[in-house]
Amino acid sequence: MFRSNRRTRRAMFTLLAVLALFLSACSQKMRDQPKLNPDEATTLLPGGTASQPIVADTVPRGYVNDDVEFTTGKDASGQLVTEFPFPITKQDILRGEERFNIYCAPCHGHVGNGAGVVALRGFPGPPSYHQDRLRNAPVGHFFDVITNGFGRMPSYANQIPPEDRWRIVAYIRALQLSQHADVKSLPAADQQQLQKVQSGG
Repeated sequence: MFRSNRRTRRAMFTLLAVLALFLSACSQKMRDQPKLNPDEATTLLPGGTASQPIVADTVPRGYVNDDVEFTTGKDASGQLVTEFPFPITKQDILRGEERFNIYCAPCHGHVGNGAGVVALRGFPGPPSYHQDRLRNAPVGHFFDVITNGFGRMPSYANQIPPEDRWRIVAYIRALQLSQHADVKSLPAADQQQLQKVQSGG
């Protein structure tokens, strides 16, 4: 009886020891997983980090869009489009204003005159949206510049999806109109109000 209890205890102890080894090994593997975190340094991949650039001419799953004008701002022949690829609503312009103030205003200024805070601190400023060249530019030009960059301006394609790029372009058009509206096109009440402001009354 005494020996039987002793053997049982010894077997239980051995079993517990084996289980402890298995559990500790499992815990170690869970803690030290064979993976790389984003931007973690590594010699396994080009560039020295785990994050790698997207392979050229590839599209992430779920992002395929065959609408050339919508995704490039150009038609099938490569010419810049002159019209928006979808109807622009007030909500689109408000969304465009929000995105413009986040991504564009620091350089272009809140009214699009090229006098943003970056330019005011000595960095060369971008051109004003209110010059004739840009007021007469097709909407596809602005979309293309946001997508691919231009001069010192980098591409914003990774930060701003195509829908919001078009909304920003719509807001740029609204800014241009705000500075160059034909007074005669305003309602009579607004024309009278403007005349009062101009006359100092």
